[in-house]
Parts: sequence; C-alpha cells; structure tokens
Amino acid sequence: MAIKKLFFLMILFVMTSISEINAETKDSLWTTSGYAGLKLTQVSFTNWATGGDNAFAFDLQGTYQADYKHNKHVWKNRLELAYGLNKTKGDGLKKTSDKIYINSNYGYEIYKNLYASAILNFQSQFTRGYDYTISRDISVSEFMAPGYLMTGLGVTWIPNKYFTAVFSPVAWRGTFVLNERLSDEGAFGVKPGKKLLSELGANLKLEGKYEFLKNMTVYSRLDLYSDYLRKPQNVDVNWEVQLNMVINKWFSTTLTTNLVYDDDVLIGLSDGRKVKRVQFKELLGVGLQFNF
Repeated sequence: MAIKKLFFLMILFVMTSISEINAETKDSLWTTSGYAGLKLTQVSFTNWATGGDNAFAFDLQGTYQADYKHNKHVWKNRLELAYGLNKTKGDGLKKTSDKIYINSNYGYEIYKNLYASAILNFQSQFTRGYDYTISRDISVSEFMAPGYLMTGLGVTWIPNKYFTAVFSPVAWRGTFVLNERLSDEGAFGVKPGKKLLSELGANLKLEGKYEFLKNMTVYSRLDLYSDYLRKPQNVDVNWEVQLNMVINKWFSTTLTTNLVYDDDVLIGLSDGRKVKRVQFKELLGVGLQFNF
C-alpha cells in the first residue's frame, strides 16, 4: 500500500509540475514538448471465402517532456504513458501495450556540457498482463508486479539539443513484486516470498531525438544496467526506438520497437520450462495525434 501511495504521489508531483510549467510558457527557461495519440484498427468479414476473423484494436499513447535550464542548472523530465487492447471474435480481448514511465534528471554544470547529476526513474504498468500462449486465466504481471524504481548519482553529458548521455556509477535499483502469487513464485528475480529485489550497480542511459526529414522524427533511448554484487558481466538492456511521421495536423504514423534483456527475468515456455530470453515488441499504427 505504501508503494502505491508513493506512485500516486509521484504522478501528482509530475502533473503539478506540468501545470506549473504550462503556467510559465512565457518563461524561456523551460522547454516543453509532447503528444497524445489514438490509433484505431477495425477489420470485418462477411461471407469471406478465404476466411478471417473480425477484429478491433486501439492504442493510446502520450508523452510529455519538460526541460529546465538556467545558468549552471539543468532539469530534464519525461513522462510516457501507453495502453492498448485488441479484440477478435475468436480470441476475445487481449492487451497489446501497457506502460508507465517517469524519468527525472537534475544536473549542475561542472565543465562545458558536463553536469554532476542525480536521476530518479520509475516504470510499471496499469493492468494485469497474460502470456496467452500458456494461459488466459493466470496473470504474469500487474501494477507494481513488476515495478521498477531507480535512483543514482553520476554525470550527464549534453553536447547539443539532440543527444544526452547519463552515466551513474552509483545506482540503486529496486524491483517490486507486490502480487502475492508472483512473489511466492520468485517472479522477476525476487526471492520466493519476497516482494523486493534490491540491486546496487551502474547505469548508462543514451537518449537522442532527431528530425531527419520534414515531419519525420526518430527518438531512441538505450538503458544499460550492471549489478556490481551479482553477475556484473550480465548487463540488462532496454532499448526503445520510436519513429513518428506526421501526415497532417491531426494524423500520424508511428512505429515503435522495444528490445529488452533482463538477466533476472525468466520467460515461460509452452512446455513448462522457464528460461532467459531476449524480449522484443513492435507496434505500428496510424491514427489521431495531438502535439503540444
């Protein structure tokens, strides 16, 4: 319950900060950007000789970036939310995307474009998730199962407006599994019956955003984490790439890929075995998008 209260306090803090930032739009110290999008897909078949299954899908995505810079101080904040569902006549309702991502990085300039920095990062999801290849009734994840909280100290390099590199040689990461059954199973690396996996290691984050053609923007974020105390050579990887092409004022096409490797996460196979695997997700959608 305390973790949920902490999460909602973080959301409240972010939303309060956003409202304060929006109230200061005339203040050039703040640079803000973001978008909210809705992607819809619908397929219907009637007497279709070659077969098919009626389907409907939607995907909601939102991103907000707020950066502050004044004298030697830099404060970069990013919020990402996503949720999507797919429904077919044959398979029913399935979740296709679910993300809560909050990142905050404060830096104080110690040399040209180089900052002593502190980071805070939180990641989780909104609702329960299922591995539909194994069971539609037993969940494999939910809000705060897992939930990731990381804080660290280090340096940030910002050579230009397109690229940021953050290295935190002292980074604590907590993996929370608050679901009793998943905790008892030792899911996401926690010891069976425990609800927190605590790690101390190093984190490297590389982030870039570039508009390489008119109305076409690519955003890439690579996170690498190594635990000093347990198998430091096995580096956790989270690499996300988003390509966004604006068609007109209201419509856009978005391609998102996400590659993940977590040395503490075991993937269930259809034969009952659980093994380490590289995870990959791809999402392509066309729909409404509002930029601000």
